[in-house]
Amino acid sequence: MTASQYALVGDIGGTNARFALVEPGRVRPEAIEILPCGDYGNLDDAVVSYLERTGVAAVSEACLAVASPVSGTRVRMTNNHWCFDTDEIRSRFGWQSFKVINDYTAMALGVLHVGSEQLVHVCGGPGDKRRPRLVMGPGTGLGVSGLVPLTQGWVPLITEGGHVDFAPTDDIEMDILRILQARFGRVSVERILCGQGLLNLYQAHGQIQGVATPLDAPEKVTAAALAQADALARHALRHFCEILGRVAGNAVLTLGSTGGVYLCGGILPRILDFFLESPFRTGFEDKGRMRPLVERTPVYVVTEPYTGLLGAAEALRNPEVQAL
Repeated sequence: MTASQYALVGDIGGTNARFALVEPGRVRPEAIEILPCGDYGNLDDAVVSYLERTGVAAVSEACLAVASPVSGTRVRMTNNHWCFDTDEIRSRFGWQSFKVINDYTAMALGVLHVGSEQLVHVCGGPGDKRRPRLVMGPGTGLGVSGLVPLTQGWVPLITEGGHVDFAPTDDIEMDILRILQARFGRVSVERILCGQGLLNLYQAHGQIQGVATPLDAPEKVTAAALAQADALARHALRHFCEILGRVAGNAVLTLGSTGGVYLCGGILPRILDFFLESPFRTGFEDKGRMRPLVERTPVYVVTEPYTGLLGAAEALRNPEVQAL
């Protein structure tokens, strides 16, 4: 591989950093590597390690999607310890062009390049292809973005929709809100709809029911729920799916995204069968007078594991995404 043939793209989350190379004008990533963020002191260390692994001495341009708000040149990751200055990174590596975008902005752009065989229909349809699309999903955090159609192409939305307030709908959820308020103060939907959020929900239900909560990690809650080995874990995961449905339905009404809902992230593909039988659809469609609108809106689970890298590659050539 030579530097002149490739650009660097990355999808940097709270837990892992995914890097790849793309040929100019293309979006299909090559030489994909997944590096644990905890193994590196900062972004530049990870980039050096990746380029060494691929045998590429340098590239001329890069686009990185980060799980963090992007404003100015200073980027502080929301769910890991990395913090870097984009001007310093560009200068160090000699990149002629450097784009930094929110990770769910990249997810949204990546959805444009996901094949139908990697979309699992959940509910709804047929939707309106002329209207915006909603892209969201739970992972280390809760990402939310969208796509707005132009005459030619799409504009990705930059949002922090995962940090809107959690809105309880019954007495149990009011109790959950009070329990989480005692721990965190303000309670966003991300406090529930992410990996750690599932554990928060499990523990809150245990406190409400007055039963022990021996499971101490989200993956343990998920495994116990899927194996039907723990009734509380199963109850918590079903409630997780229902709340996700309500939040997605609310976002459809807010954005007018009747073009479709695309659920990304690492959690849902791993629990796909459970999710398809869960109360997600009940929560999504329970919108009173607006029920017919959300019932017409198709919802898909995106199973493509590198949607963010596809989106970072799309951002390199998308004129609506400005370089630094």
